[in-house]
Formats: sequence, C-alpha cells, structure tokens
Amino acid sequence: MDPQRKSSEDDGGGERGLLHTWRGYSCSVTPERLLLPRPVLQAALGARHGVLLVEGGQVYSFGELPWKQSQAPELAKPVLESALSGQRVVAVAAGSFHSGAVTEDGGVHMWGENAAGQCGLAGLSTVPNPTPVAVLDSGSSPPQTVPVLELACGDQHTLALSAQREVWAWGSGCQLGLNANVVLVWKPQKVEHLAGRYVLQIACGATHSLALVRCLGPQDAQRPPQDKCGHCHQLLYTMTDKEDHVIISDRHCCPLGVEVTEGEARLEAPSSTQGLRTSPSEPILPSHTSAPSQATAPASSPAPATGSDPSHPEVQVKGESGESGLANGELPASDSDPSAQHRGVKSSPYPDEQAVKDYLKRLSDHTMAEQTAKTAAGGLHTLLPSASSTHPASALNSLVASCASAVGERVASTYEALSLRKMMNFYLPSGGAAGGAGQGVPAVSSSSVLGEGTKERVRLEESMQGKKSSSTGDIREEEAEGLRRRLSLPGLLSQVSPRLLRKVGRPRLRAVALTPLGWGVPEAQEVLPSLQTEVWSWGEGEHGQLGHGDNLARLQPLCIKSLNNKEVVRVAAGTHHSLALTAQSQVFSWGSNSSGQLGHMESPSTIPRLAKLSEGIRVWDVGAGERHTLLLADGDCYQPILYYSGQQVKEAGQESQEEVEEQAGGYTQQPVLLPFCMNLGYVSGVFAGGQRCVALSDRNVMGFISSLHELVSAERKFYCKLCGIKTQAMRPLLELDSLSSALGPVSLGLLQALASRFSLLCHLTGQHSASLTANLRRGRDVKGLLILDHAAIFLDAYNEYCCSVGHFQVMGGFQALTKPAQDFFGKNPELLQRLAECGEENLPMADLLVALFYLPTRHLHEYGRLLLKLATCFEVSSSDYQRLQDGCSKFEALTLQLKKKRKEAEYTSHFWKSFPGKMTDSLRKPHRRLICESSNKALTLQNAGRFSVNWFILFNDALVHAQGVVPCKSLFSTHHVFPLATLWVEPIPEENTGLYGLKVISPEETFTLLASSPMEKAKWLRSINQAVDQALSGAGQETASIGSGAGQKAEPPISRTASYTFYKDSRLKEATYEGRWLAGKPNGRGVLKWPDGRIYTGTFKNGLEDGFGEFISPTKTPNKNDHYQGCWKEGKMHGLGTYRYASGEVYEGSFQDGMRHGHGMLRSGKLNTSSPSVFIGQWLHDKKTGYGVFDDITKGEKYMGMWQDHLRQGTAVVVTQFGLYYEGAFKDNKMMGTGVLLSEDDTTFEGEFSEDWTLNGKGVLTMANGDYLEGSFIGEWGSGLKVTGSYFKPSLYDSDKDKTRPVKLGRLCVCAEDKWNAVFEECWTQLGCEAPGVQGESWKAWENIAVALTSSRRHIQDSPELLSRSHSRTLESLEVIPQHVGPITMDRYHTIRCYLIKACDTPLHPLGRLVEALVAVYRMTYVGVGANRRLLPQAVIEIKSYLNRIFQIVRFLFPDLPEEGGLIPEPSTEPQDKKDPDSTDAPLESPKPGRVVSSSALLLPVLLPRLYPPLFTLYALDKEREDDVYWECVLRLNKQPDLALLAFLGVQQKFWPVSMPAPGEKQQVLSSTKDVCFASAVETLQQISTTFTPSDKLQVIQLTFEEITQEVLSMLKQDFLWSMDDLFPVFLYVVLRARIRNLGSEVSLIEDLMDPCVQHGEHGIMFTTLKACYYQIQHEKIT
Repeated sequence: MDPQRKSSEDDGGGERGLLHTWRGYSCSVTPERLLLPRPVLQAALGARHGVLLVEGGQVYSFGELPWKQSQAPELAKPVLESALSGQRVVAVAAGSFHSGAVTEDGGVHMWGENAAGQCGLAGLSTVPNPTPVAVLDSGSSPPQTVPVLELACGDQHTLALSAQREVWAWGSGCQLGLNANVVLVWKPQKVEHLAGRYVLQIACGATHSLALVRCLGPQDAQRPPQDKCGHCHQLLYTMTDKEDHVIISDRHCCPLGVEVTEGEARLEAPSSTQGLRTSPSEPILPSHTSAPSQATAPASSPAPATGSDPSHPEVQVKGESGESGLANGELPASDSDPSAQHRGVKSSPYPDEQAVKDYLKRLSDHTMAEQTAKTAAGGLHTLLPSASSTHPASALNSLVASCASAVGERVASTYEALSLRKMMNFYLPSGGAAGGAGQGVPAVSSSSVLGEGTKERVRLEESMQGKKSSSTGDIREEEAEGLRRRLSLPGLLSQVSPRLLRKVGRPRLRAVALTPLGWGVPEAQEVLPSLQTEVWSWGEGEHGQLGHGDNLARLQPLCIKSLNNKEVVRVAAGTHHSLALTAQSQVFSWGSNSSGQLGHMESPSTIPRLAKLSEGIRVWDVGAGERHTLLLADGDCYQPILYYSGQQVKEAGQESQEEVEEQAGGYTQQPVLLPFCMNLGYVSGVFAGGQRCVALSDRNVMGFISSLHELVSAERKFYCKLCGIKTQAMRPLLELDSLSSALGPVSLGLLQALASRFSLLCHLTGQHSASLTANLRRGRDVKGLLILDHAAIFLDAYNEYCCSVGHFQVMGGFQALTKPAQDFFGKNPELLQRLAECGEENLPMADLLVALFYLPTRHLHEYGRLLLKLATCFEVSSSDYQRLQDGCSKFEALTLQLKKKRKEAEYTSHFWKSFPGKMTDSLRKPHRRLICESSNKALTLQNAGRFSVNWFILFNDALVHAQGVVPCKSLFSTHHVFPLATLWVEPIPEENTGLYGLKVISPEETFTLLASSPMEKAKWLRSINQAVDQALSGAGQETASIGSGAGQKAEPPISRTASYTFYKDSRLKEATYEGRWLAGKPNGRGVLKWPDGRIYTGTFKNGLEDGFGEFISPTKTPNKNDHYQGCWKEGKMHGLGTYRYASGEVYEGSFQDGMRHGHGMLRSGKLNTSSPSVFIGQWLHDKKTGYGVFDDITKGEKYMGMWQDHLRQGTAVVVTQFGLYYEGAFKDNKMMGTGVLLSEDDTTFEGEFSEDWTLNGKGVLTMANGDYLEGSFIGEWGSGLKVTGSYFKPSLYDSDKDKTRPVKLGRLCVCAEDKWNAVFEECWTQLGCEAPGVQGESWKAWENIAVALTSSRRHIQDSPELLSRSHSRTLESLEVIPQHVGPITMDRYHTIRCYLIKACDTPLHPLGRLVEALVAVYRMTYVGVGANRRLLPQAVIEIKSYLNRIFQIVRFLFPDLPEEGGLIPEPSTEPQDKKDPDSTDAPLESPKPGRVVSSSALLLPVLLPRLYPPLFTLYALDKEREDDVYWECVLRLNKQPDLALLAFLGVQQKFWPVSMPAPGEKQQVLSSTKDVCFASAVETLQQISTTFTPSDKLQVIQLTFEEITQEVLSMLKQDFLWSMDDLFPVFLYVVLRARIRNLGSEVSLIEDLMDPCVQHGEHGIMFTTLKACYYQIQHEKIT
C-alpha cells in the first residue's frame, strides 16, 4: 500500500501518480491532466463527481458537489476535504452522488447524498463533509467496532469489506443483501449470507452488488453445519429409514425468491481453449418438472465438507449444483425410491441412453473439476498417480459405466445435492440446500445404499476431496474437461446399490489431475493471492447484471456458477453492467449492453461472456462507468495500452447535459484502442464512472517503472503461455486412449507426475502474476516482490518440474510418446511448433516434445535478466540493489544447474538407447543419471581373465560393473551394482608399479581398477568421488538442494551413514545394515536386520558388533524372542549384559565369546510356574562352575557351594525353610561323602551321606540334650533311620563342663576367600590386571577407570532419565583422578576415604560395580531361606573377606597406602620436632599416636550399611534366646521408679540426682519420679540402634559415658575420677533405662567386626563395660 520507494527522492515529486481524465473515445479526445500537489494513489468516480486519494493520505473532490452548500455548479479544480485532515486515508470510494473514505485504523467516513441512508447517518438528507460512520458488531457484547479495509458505493447503497473479510451494508434496496424487511438501513449491518467466507473485493453498480470470494479452503472447514432454513426456520432435510438404507429428503420450499436455471449452461468458451466443448453443443436432458422455488438465508451457504479428516462424521449436503443435474433444471429422483418417481413426466423412470451418456460425461467433467479443486485448496497430494496401474479409479469407472443405464442422472444429480461422508448409520446435514436467494432446489430424496465394497473406495475418494468448496469447485473448468473419461464421485458410490457394485465391467482410462496439488512450502498458500475464487452477486437484475442467466432480482448473495474455475482476480460494476477480470488476462462482461459497453455484440447478456479482444491482448485492469468500460492491457510492447468500449460522448461547449445525452448516438461495436494512450506514460490503473474515464500514470524515472512493467507483463504473458500449453498440448496428450499401451506403467506414472508438477508451476505463475499486477496497481515498489522474499517457492517448483521432465526423458518417455503425439498433432504440427516456440522446420516429434516440456525452464533466465534490470535502477550501495542482485544470482544459478540437469538427462537417455538389451530393464531408473562409462577401454579390472571383458558404468547412485566373455553373443552376461553410498575409492601410488590404479572398496568386495593413463585415472577418481559425495548429501536424488553442485569437496568423508544389504558374507547374507560406516566396514552406531527376524541395534567396530548393543533373536515359538542387551566384542556378546530367554529365564552378568562366562545370575520361571529358582555365581563357558548360590524356591532349599558343569560338586552348605542345615560334600549333584546335618532343635548328625538328606554309613547322632548314638546309619532324615551302634548318655558320668559336645560348624563349607572370586576378577580385569594381585600398572588402572566413567556417562546421556541430578554430579567429581602417588598424610588419607565413598556410590565406577555385585550376592545368600542362625559365623567371615580383598584393590590404586595395621603419622604441630629428635620435647610427643590404617576403618562405612539388614537379622536369630531373657529382665526392672532402681543397682548415694533441670525451673526428683535421671545419657545410648558400623556404635557408647560424667560433675561441683565400681552401676542404670531391644545382637556385632587396633584403647574398655552390663542384666536376680 505504501507508495514510497527507496528511490522516491529521485522522482522529483511530479513523476508518480499523474492523473489524466477524459470522456468518450473519438480521435479528437485528448485527456486533460489534473494537477495535484502529490502523486495520486486512487481515484473513484461518481455520476458527476470524483474523489482522489493522494500520497500522504489526503482526499480531494472534483466535479459537481451539490451537497457542499457554497459550491459553484462544477468545480474545475479539485478541492481538499479538510474534514479529513489529521486522518491518514488509505482508500476512497464514490457512489452516484455520495463518497466514502477509509482511514488507516479502519474507520469509515461518508459524505454526499443521504436520502436513502447511503451515508449511514440517520436524519440527514445530505452530508456536506466527511463524517465518521461507526460499523459496530452487535453480535459481540459490548458491541465492538469493526475495522474496515475498503468501501464500494452504489446509487443508494454502500458496502464495506471488514478486516475479517466480511461484508457490511447500509442504504436501501435489495442490493444490500441483508434480506431485511425495513426499506432503509441507516446502521451498517453484516451481510450474513457471506459470513464465514473470505471476501477478497467488493464492487457496487447502481442497483446491484458484486463480491469476489475466495473458495472455501481448509481454514474455513470448521463452520458449524446448518440444518434449518434461515428465513422460515423449518428443517431443510428430513430422513426416513427403510430396511437397509436411509432416504434423505430436502423438500423444503422457502418463499423468498425464484431461480430460473435454464440459461446457465450457455457459457461461452474462452477463445484460447479450443479443446473445450461449449455446453450448448451438448444435449440438455429434458427436464421432468419445473423446480419449486426455494431460497435460504445463511443456511444456504453450504458448509464445506470436512476435508479428508475422518474424525468428522458429517454428511455434506451440497446445494450448489454446477452445470449438472439441478442446474439444468431436471428433477433428480432415485430409482429405488418409489415416492420420487411419480413426478417424472416420461413413462419410463429411466432417461434414454444417449442422454445418460452425455449427461454422465458432463457430470464427470464437472465433478472432476470439483475434486481437483478441492485438492488444490486442501493441499493434498492424493491425486498424484503414484501407482497408476493399480489405481482403483478404473474399477470405479467401469462401475459407473455399468450402472449408468440403471441409475442414470438421478443418482448422479443426487450426488450433487448430497455428498455423503463415510459409512454412517445416521446423517448430520451440514449446510444449506440452495446456493443463494432464489435458487430453487428441487425436492430430492435419495436412497443411499452403502455396499461393503464401496467403503474402501469411498474412503479413498474422501481423502482425495481435500477441503470441499461448496460452490462446485475451485479449479478451471477446462481442466475438468481433460478428465472427462473419469467419473469419480465419492458421493455417487455411496448411493449405488451393492447389486450394481458387483457388475464392474471393463476398465476405463485413468486420468491425472492437471491441477495444483498444494505446496511443499507451507506458507505458500498464504503468501500468494488465491486464484480459486468465486463471484457472488445480488440486487436488481432487470438488465441481467447479476449474471445468473435471468432478469430476476436477488435479495441475497448468490454465486455466479459460470465464473467458477475462471480464476477471477478482480470485479468491477458499472451502472447496469458488470465485469470480471481473470488471472489469464481475459475479461468477462454481462448486464446491459445498450451502448456496447460489454465489449461484445450480445445484447444484453444475462451470463458472463468474454469481451472480444484481438489475440495477444492481455487485460490487467478494468473500470466500468455509466455506459462504458475502460480496459488497461499489455500490447506488443510492455508499455500498457488502453481500450474503450461503450458510448461516445460528444463534448459541446454550450449544450446542456440533457441534449448531449440525446445526441450521443455513437457507440463501439467492440473495444477500441485509445490512440492517445502511448502519450500518457506508464499507466498503472484505470477508473471509470458516470461518463468519465481516469488513468493514473507514472513517468519512467531511471528506467525503474519500465523495468517493473516489463517484469509484470512478462509474467502475465508467460502465464497465458503455460495455460495454452496445458489446454492445447498437455491435456489432449494425457487423454489419448493409446497412452497407457504406448508408455507402459512406469513412464505413464512419470508423465502424470510431470503433468501435475507442470500444473503446480502453472498455478504458481498465475498466482505470482496476480500478485505482481496488484503491486503495480498500488505500490510499484520492490518491497512487495514475492519473487525476492519467497524465492525458495519458485526455485523449488522449477527444480522439481525440471527433475520430473528429466526422469521422463531418461526412461525414454519422449520416444514412447512420439507415436501417440503423432496421431494427435500429426494433422496440426504447426500448433506444437508454435507452442514449443521452435524456429526450426521439420524437427522430429520427440525433439519437439522435449523442447515443449523444457520450455518453462527458459523463464528462469528471464527472471534473472529482469531482476538485474531492476537492480540497475538503484544505487549500488542500497539494500534494494542488494536484494535484487541476490535474487538475480539465485535464478541464474538455478538456470545453470537446470541446464546441467537437462544435459545429464539427455546424455543418459542417449546412453540407454545404445546400451545392450537385457540389462537396460534392470538398471534403468528414473532418477539414475549417467556420469561416465569405460566403453573406450579407459578402465580395466586388474587380474582379469584373458577373454573376459569388463565394463564400468558410473551412475549418480551406483557404480555398475558389467562382465562378459569375448565370444559370447550377448557380450555382457552378468553385472553387479555397487551403491555409491557404500563405495570408497582411493588412488594407488604408482611410483614403483608403473600402473595407474584405483582401489575400490565396497562392503563385501575390494578390487583394483587400472586406468589407461594418469589423465583417465584422475578423471575417474574425481568423478567417483564427486558422485559419492553427492549421493551421500542426497543431491543425486530429486531433492537436490540449489547450488549443491558448486564447490565440490576433494573427496567424500571416509566415515558416513548409509544403508546396505549383504549378499555374500556367510554370517550376514541377506542382512541389511543401516548406520555408520568407515572405509567399507560398519563402524559406529547402526542397525543390522537379518531376514529371519534377528535384529542387532548398537555400536559396531570394523564391521563387527562391538560396544553396547541390543540383539533380538526370534525362536520357534511365535511372538517369543530371545533378547540380549549389553556389551559386545568382535561380533560376540562379551562383557556385562542381560539375556532374556524366550522361555522366561533371565541371565544378568558376564559374557565372553558369546557364552555366559564369569559372574552372573540366572532367574528361572516366575514365582507361580513349575520351577522358579535363582542361581547367582560363577560361570565357565556357559556352564555353572565354581562357587555359586542356588535358591530353589519350590523346594525351599538354598545351596551355597561349589559347582562343576551345572552340577553341585565339592563342599557346600544347604539350608532349608524347615530349619535343616547341612554342610559337607557333594558329588554328581547329590549329598555324598562326609557331612554334618543339624535340625532346628540342635539334633546333630555327623557322618556319611549317599543321597540328598539320606544317611548311609558311619556317623554320630547327637540329641539336643547331649545324648548321642554312634554307629552305622541308613535311611532318609525325617523318615525312620536304621541304626546299628551304641547309645551314650554322657551326663551320668562326665563332669558338668564336658556335658555338651557342640559340633564345630564351618569346617566343611567353602572358605570365604574362595567365594565370589569371579566378582573380584571382573573388577581387576576392568582395572587392567590379568588376575587379582598380579600387579599391573596403577596409572593404567586409573586410565581404565576414566574411560569406563566417560563411556558409561555418554551412554547414559542418550537416556537422561536414568540419571538423577546428584548422581551426575557424583560422576563429574569422579572424573578427576585423585593424586594417587606420594606419601600418605592424614589429609591424603581423608581424601582417599571421600573418593572411595563416592566411587562406591555409582555402579559406573569399577569399585562401585564391585560393591553393588557383592551386596547383591550377599543378600541372595543370607536373605529368605538363608536367614538361618547357623550361617552367622560364615556371614561375618564373608564380610571380613570382602574387606581384605577390596583393600587389596584400594592399595593397588593408591600404592603408597600402608598395609593393614600400618601407621600414618599425625601432622606434627611444631616444625622443629622433626629437626631435633633428641630434644626434651620429643618424649612428650610420643604418646600421640598416628592413625592406624585398617580395611575395616576405610571400607566398613561403605560396605556395612548396604549389608546391614541381612547381617543383623542373622545376629538377632542367633542371640534370640539370650535377648529374650535380657528383655524380660529389662521390662521388669523398668517398672521401678528412678530412685528405687538406683538403690537396687547399688549406685552410690552421692550420684543420685536430687533435682533435674526442667524447662524454666529445677524439678525435684521424688520417690515416684520415673525416666528422669540421666535422661540425656539414656537418649544418647538409644542411638546405638540407628548406626551401622562398629566404630559408629562405639562412638555412641563413648558419648553416653561423657553425658553421664557431665551430669555427675554438675551434681558434685568438683573434679573427680571414676572408678569402675562407681561407674558400672550408673552405666547399668542407663542401659536398663535405654531399653535397647536387641542389645545382645548389637554387642556381638561390635565384637565381631571391631577394628582390632581399638580393642585395647579407651573404646575397648567402654565396650567391655557395655558387654558386662548385658550379661549382668541377664543374670540379675531380683531380690
């Protein structure tokens, strides 16, 4: 809109927007120039006045202005409308005697005659000055002001187009379209009938109105369905259920308006499309009855079908019937509905055959137009005939053919009224039945029988529909003509009975949609102006100015059917005639022709017809006056020319206006050229009104204006050219019957793809031409050029089109097309020559076709040239120059690239012609282009046989090696194709061999090629490398990015991503790999799939699975797979992994060479299946061998011992859930040999075993009371035993101390050091050592740790959900290697401790993994059945063994750490001590010992908390009896009050607290007080149960002692030293009051695991005191 251009400074003000005005067309007419201070942007003319909008937003009026009180009859000079000053006006309009202006913010100002309310101001007959008029939307609350874009004024009415693209009206007359009962409408009201549609432009005649509306697209599809008539509020549709179908009837008549449709089919054919038959030549079927009148209100703008989205199950009821059934006035009735038949006039309900054929043909044209239109609007690609051979259309067509005689036009026209959605049991009518006021729709009722067979097809058609425009379609009707053999009606099918569906007859020809299929660029739809438009008209029609084929008035907007698909881009209205300008630069006119103003001799015309203009005149702007029409057109040069059509106006000085009118007899027969137009300069727009004409022109400053005009004119010309090719060549060719047989399915598909790409390009050009023309009319500015802002849309369209032409050419399409084309164009070869713009005579048909199809690409150069020409009009430094220059270079680059593509396609197509026979079929692919080949013996295979012939052909996607033997008839018997993506080529240095060799590596073959010369070698090397590089970047394919050919790299990457299927390799035969490659081998991440269903996903190294990967292997059972996830090495499972067997077993642990090897756990069965069990332990070559724990859950037994080859063999311990305990020997999976068996009640057997739980041989059986049997035993434990032997009762004779002979357990079980060796070995291996203790290098171990951490971390980063925030922080801190050499000081010792705590915290660290594994095995051993008190000693020894073995690893990592029991010196405070050891201070230092290093101090804090639950359970079981005795005593004694208990325990009186500090004051300790004395000490001691390690527990005891001392000190108020006699009773009191339930277990745990160096220190004494208290309490006798 903004007229200012960068270079407007150079314009000198008077160069732009010059205004010329004149009347009539005679030779003597010379336009006068109205001088205004600023360039004129827009003019509007009324009957006798005019309004001008100038740059800066000011408005001037000229002519007769009777509403201005003080004016002379006619103003010669324009006068400024000062009332508008301060407002920036953006658009003006003039009616016969009133004017309007729109300001920048969307406000409306009106002035002039107001008798009919046309100024929208109540109570004034005239409005002298511009006055604001409020356009308020009363529908919203509070009412909102509606911003307006443009106005149009008629004689007594005004229309406004809002920013929401809705139309508002005020004034009087039926031309308001409001259907209001009031005569005058003062307040602007919305034209509801157009609500929801996107109105592009409005125009007003004296008593009629026009609107240019964008066809409904996807964005309009969601409007709610309307099922009631907007006037009388009756239902539009009724439904009746029959047995197997539903009848929908829309016999609703509304009394508002009449429609006579007879003339509608007489649309004149556009002159350019000779292929199109005009309707009058087709027989119109006899109409059965005249239609009842009907008109609807908003309901009658039918809602669009809801697109291809199956989630909207609405039935689309479609009321606007194009040129079919309803439009021609016949009454459709369904033959299966008897109620519909009585209306027929003929005796037979079926029409005669000829009529049906013609009718169906016309119908098919019509609906196809519709469908393709929808597709364009919806942007679907469904009509691309990707598989033309299997396209279901043929079945549909034959169906239609076979049922035509039966259902005929009835079903078909019923489709026009009803387009059924999906298979539904009920219908939602959505949309009105009629297309506008007064359009009658006959009552229709249709039986719709939905056969099963139709479902698929209907679904397909539904998806093709795209978003449905209600007014029959959005694409040029001529296009539909091209598809006349295909009748594809989604609705039709749904109304054909299943019986007919079975009669599918002969297949008929398919057709491709020659229509745009939506854009690759999503915003293209929004950026470019729409060409899918409709023209709606309403108002008085006595002169036929509404274009509906009659002279009736319309109260509401109605779509002019015959202008659908005509791509109207602009409408104009004269007093009683109307004009429509199309994108193809044609003008349709209709209405009054009293003075020849229509530009043709039909008088008057009630339907749009083309104005008669000579060939090659392209009109691009129109103006309509009272009785004349003004046209602005392109002629032979690009300076615009003017045509005038209509009344001659005689200018006579004195005569009054009336006399002039009477004498004005002359008028034009057809548009005449105005001779003076070339003197006006470059005209940018024309306006007409009353008897006046106005033209706005620019002077050509610096060539800018002429260059812009040249660009726009070239685009319009090009669009007309493309449309000509489409209608005259492309469509007839696609229609030929002989096409499919001549081309074959592949080429046919390519031709159809090519046609649709051509259509896209054509449509894009049309949109661009419309956009450029609009820019010329308003802005004339570089900023609005879409070709700069959205160059990609154009570049892609051309690129894709050129690719599809190349594909067709390569497949020999043009040769194959020669014969059909010869048949068609043979009679008229000049036509093809003219279309292809070929100068040469007698070119072969194939070359002509090639020239024709490549013609559009020539236009790219034109773009480049014109943009450059525009650029030269600007300063080189300006941004506009830069943009134009960039645009130009983009188009030039593409021009070169497409030339290259064309050459490649031609080269390839010639190659295929000369190529030996059979191989062509398998090697010829549409996208494949030849790069070079070795037929000149330039390349041979090294070490080839004497008689073998080798031929190498390099394509853009593969290297082909053809082989043969010389005498053979067909020379090349075999060929092999090497895809380029997996081809590596490297030159062989030639210094010593003298051969020019190239080494070619493919995944399964490596061979050497010898070139004949260094030149050839370099050529092939470069060609192959470039081709590989392009194939990898995807440039070799269709999606070549613009400019990808430029600046090739020297060679493609050696590492790349590609897909390949193996054909040789025995292990990988027929497997497909997709992923990363390195020099011919899979390397990096990838997926390998075998045909039998095995899949490996993970990393590869050097062609083999290596690293982390996942493997799925199908088994014989369907849907059950083996699944492995874990580490791989050299193609085999190796390292840690989890294997889930199809049987349900799961193995987690180590693998080696694809077998279970090392430490692992196998779970079998679920808990409810027959044999659930868990084994955890060592594996050797897939077998259980070494130490392992087996938990047999069904038997309730747990075996802990040695294994060999899956059998229990060696020493072991077995415990059962019934408390049996066995330790001893196993052989061949049985208890065999010496063993010890204990039952729950301590009955013990020591002796020989032969089977599980079966005694056999010598032994001793000891009873719980100490009696024992010695002898020979046979039998199973628990069922009778046979005994031969002696019975002893030792208590009779022996002294008390020998009474019990407890069996020493633990001698016959596996020693702790031999358990879980595999777990430790794994850790050592991870650190880089062969075996534990075989000292490797510690620096190497640290490197391994770092690698393990970073790789695990990288693996986890792919799935961050595995990692908590704190965990990742731990990992980061661990990646720093601590200082691990150098003397250990206390600080370093502390650092090491912290490091170990962190390391053991994450399983990604080798130590952490070790700890995790140990915790798992420990729990597996001692939880569940393993919680047997007899296992306690072993459990404790096992922990100690862990400590020793982990400490060994820690010392390996920190070599300077002292061994167990070694000392770390305390840092001395005074430096001189070191220098002078003999000084007297030295002895004083010596008592201060250093820190003793011990594994328990360093590692128990890490290990014990994790092992504590199972361990403490064992302690509790073991000490159960003692603890019970102790607890009973504690409970009894705790019933005593404090003082009584202190007295009972013998605490000295001086330690008795007299008063206790209570909150606020001291509280007396009375005899009844309980739980008060030494309360803080008691609380402290209770914390012993919350700690884990012995050192922490000892710390608690020490704190308890300190608390007691503090309390005693505060009572005695003097220093004193405890003696044991004093301290013990007090401590005993605290222990009793602390009530620790399992004190015995706590004591034992501390005793067993206490750091040996602590035993003799202070902690040792305190612990002994606690232990003494425990025993004391047990044996306390209460007196």
